[in-house]
Amino acid sequence: MSELITAELVDLDLSAATKDAAARSLAERMVAAHRVTDLDGFLADVAAREAQMPTGLDGGIGIPHCRSEHVSAPTLPAGAAIRKIRSAAPAGADDDHLTILSGLARRLMDPEFSAALRAGDDPGTVAALIRGEEPAPEPEATTPIPAAEEAAPAGDDAPFRIVAVTSCPTGIAHTYMAAESLTAAGLAEGVEVTVETQGSAGFSKLDPAVIARADAVIWAHDVEVREKARFGGKPLVDVGVKAGINRPAELIAEARRKAECGEIASVPQSGDGPESGADGGSGAEGAHFGVRLRTYLMSGVSYMVPFVAAGGLLIALSFAIGGYEIVDAKSVADHFVWGQLDSWAALLNQIGSAAFGFLVPVLAGYIAYGMADRPALVPGFVGGAIALTVDAGFLGGLVAGLLAGAVVMAIQRVPVHATLRGIMPVLVIPLIASAVVGFLMFIVVGKPIAALQSALTDWLNGLSGSNAVILGVVLGLMMCFDMGGPLNKVAYAFAVGGLADPTDGSLKVMAAVMAAGMVPPLAMALATTVRKKLFTKTERENGRAAWVLGASFITEGAIPFAAADPLRVIPSVMAGGAVTGALSMAFGCTLRAPHGGIFVVPLIGEPFLYLLAIAAGTLVATALVVLLKGARRTVTAPAPEAGAEVTGSRVGVSA
Repeated sequence: MSELITAELVDLDLSAATKDAAARSLAERMVAAHRVTDLDGFLADVAAREAQMPTGLDGGIGIPHCRSEHVSAPTLPAGAAIRKIRSAAPAGADDDHLTILSGLARRLMDPEFSAALRAGDDPGTVAALIRGEEPAPEPEATTPIPAAEEAAPAGDDAPFRIVAVTSCPTGIAHTYMAAESLTAAGLAEGVEVTVETQGSAGFSKLDPAVIARADAVIWAHDVEVREKARFGGKPLVDVGVKAGINRPAELIAEARRKAECGEIASVPQSGDGPESGADGGSGAEGAHFGVRLRTYLMSGVSYMVPFVAAGGLLIALSFAIGGYEIVDAKSVADHFVWGQLDSWAALLNQIGSAAFGFLVPVLAGYIAYGMADRPALVPGFVGGAIALTVDAGFLGGLVAGLLAGAVVMAIQRVPVHATLRGIMPVLVIPLIASAVVGFLMFIVVGKPIAALQSALTDWLNGLSGSNAVILGVVLGLMMCFDMGGPLNKVAYAFAVGGLADPTDGSLKVMAAVMAAGMVPPLAMALATTVRKKLFTKTERENGRAAWVLGASFITEGAIPFAAADPLRVIPSVMAGGAVTGALSMAFGCTLRAPHGGIFVVPLIGEPFLYLLAIAAGTLVATALVVLLKGARRTVTAPAPEAGAEVTGSRVGVSA
């Protein structure tokens, strides 16, 4: 801690009028102290972290923080007037970052420390206080998180016992603040609170004996609680992490009330979560149905993509070596010849085809997993396999996954005797759910979905002229809107689903999707090259990397630019993506590989026209982003602060 903060990093007279100005003022002190190498790049990293979850606390204190490659050493500046403390650590310095933030978060929950910090009138004194060299007055009662072995013995005089879990998206500050707040409130109320902090550095599980003795459970979390089943059969208060910080006494009182009423919770599985509301609960249970559905589907797609990439590229490589007729080769298990190139091509094709055979089962299995955790994996995979059997394809996998998750969630809500709980997730639930999902897929929904899949395939094969161009526009817009987000993944999943049973139409869709996905990073790379003055030094560095990312079909390479200036960048790249998608479809370009960018051009039908489509969309997007950024620069030039090049960086500061 002695090297984290010095007097030169403390500003007790912070006079900035806005949050952005305050953030820049403290960051400039870090630059002057040779702790930050790139001011604008560092501020962008802070803004990105703050966008995940605001770090302001009650009482006018905030601790914005980030890991950044622009920080040369772990640093903790402090400012008063706009009451804020911000910490930073070098990229990759996980241990330093966790140590700084967990320690600082706990101390800020101590009223005496906060009061002494506010009362400091000398930078050196404040720096020493934060370093621990001049500690605040000792509180009358300390608030350590009780260790498992400190639990009081059971008996009539035993206190009311609560076990709690706290966690936040980054698993650092809010996690430990909520733990400290709950523990302190428990001491004040005469309640024994034992907390498990599920932070970035992992977590140490509570002693099962402590959980068994507990009278109630509190979950204050914004991400999934790990190993939930440990807490089954007890009264449960399930809220967002900020509730644990801001109103711990209320949560404890609610836990006591539920225990007194005998209100035993059915422990939710993955896909359920904290209550939504002002306290920031973010679990699926309180979310809108559309949000939950998207989460479930994205879970399946994210697990499916590695199979797509590995299998698709192996198949594409086999075509490059042995031609498209290699699909008719005999099994290499019986007919492999070491010295024949065709045998190697057949081997690659058959390995890739085996990987592709898992696409639909993996999609279905992990959609179900996202809804109801591990018990849903078996019925999900079974349903996906049946979807292939009845020719329901990609759509059948989607439906099978949702059915499996729903069936398992329904079974989990059925009360069972305590003696059966141990075998429910490994035997009873998979058995019953697999039978139900199998019946539904074979007898009820499988054939109608297969008919729909066939109709969709016929429609794609029949696309021509304006219809094909319109589809290309739509796919291009989807690929470029959120650059790796849900819409992008939906368009990509639609394309790769067609590769499982390729037709001319599905190959055109795959080509359009990949071409459009290459446009955003290529456009930003070109823009930072032709109009350098419109971009910060960090953005220009990102632009050089974006050439490679765009050429490799990694759309996410444009995200830093979109995050810094979304209103100008996103519409521009969407327009470029729409042009590319439309031209690719109009030119009749086809693609058999699900990934690879320019490196699979030899496998593309009409390769020169394909590259022309990508170039046209890139030029359109580049022209628009340069035009919009240039207009912004012209309008704002007279303002004194408008010369700052980072326009999208924002640091949330608790005033």
